Amino acid sequence: MTSSPKRRADALRSRAAVLDAAVRLLSAHPDASVEAVASAAGVTRQTVYAHFSSRQQLLAAVLDRVTEEVVAAMDAADTDTGPAADALLRMLDVSAREAGKYRGLLQAISALPVSPQADQERHAPVADRLGRVVRRGQEAGEFDDRLPADWFVAVVVKLGHAASEEADAGRMSEADATAALRTSLLRVLGAPTPPG
Repeated sequence: MTSSPKRRADALRSRAAVLDAAVRLLSAHPDASVEAVASAAGVTRQTVYAHFSSRQQLLAAVLDRVTEEVVAAMDAADTDTGPAADALLRMLDVSAREAGKYRGLLQAISALPVSPQADQERHAPVADRLGRVVRRGQEAGEFDDRLPADWFVAVVVKLGHAASEEADAGRMSEADATAALRTSLLRVLGAPTPPG
């Protein structure tokens, strides 16, 4: 027996409400329980578990939602025009701004164990966009073309994480970590670095 379109629509709305509440609540309180998420969503704990079989699955869905927002911001950054180095830096700026809204949540999620395959899948939407800009820069002669674009994408992602970790740990200010990231990336890619 199949469910009616109304029941499916109700289930989708219920899932969206749980996910919206989870993003809001977990952004402010990354250790919040499933019960607290259910309360914030105005549903029962059982309803949350009907949509997400575990807290870890709920966190994965929250991460997917945050990734969608970051990717949408990257897409809006007009990375297909102008010098590739400028496009890459715009992309990093907007993604950092979006991800910054969820700093505590992302720290909590990144502390969870994840397989290399799942980590690669988690970064795929961002990596695809970075790869397009890197390849464009290589084709235009702005970036070093002696190494594969995928290598540079992996380096961009790792350096981005390193900059965030340095700022989060208080070893660098946010501004210093951002400046170090920008300079490091341009050097790694073989692009000229701006003076100063």
